[in-house]
Amino acid sequence: MSFAMPSLRAYRATDEVAREVAARVKRFGMVLVGLAIIAFGILISPLPGPGGIPVIVVGLMVVLRNSFKARRQFVRLHRAHPKILYPIRRLLRRDPEFVAMFYGQYLRVERLLLPRRIRFAMKLRHGLRRRRAA
Repeated sequence: MSFAMPSLRAYRATDEVAREVAARVKRFGMVLVGLAIIAFGILISPLPGPGGIPVIVVGLMVVLRNSFKARRQFVRLHRAHPKILYPIRRLLRRDPEFVAMFYGQYLRVERLLLPRRIRFAMKLRHGLRRRRAA
C-alpha cells in the first residue's frame, strides 16, 4: 500500500500566467518610475538652464513605452496639437536626431523672440551656405 501525495502542480499557476503577471507588474513599475522621473523634471524645471525639459522627456519616454493608455492619449493629443508635440515625437523615435531637432527648435525660438537683425543662428546658416556655394 503506497500513499501517493497529490501533485502540487495542480495548485500552481501555469508558467504562462506567471510570466504574464510578471510582465504586467514590470510594466506598472516602469510606469511608476517614469512618473517619478517626470515629477523630478517638474521640480527641477525652475532652476536656470534647460534641466527640467530633457528629464521630463525621458520620463515621458518611459511612460509611453510601458502604458497603452498613455500612448493612446498621447496620439490623440498629437493629432489635436501636431506642431506643439512634434519635437517630442521626434525624440521618441528609435534613433532620434538630437542635434538636428535641437537646432530646428532653436531656430523657431530665435524667430519667435529676436528681431531679424540680431538672429545669430540665421546669420550663421546663411553665411555657411554662401561659403559652400562659392
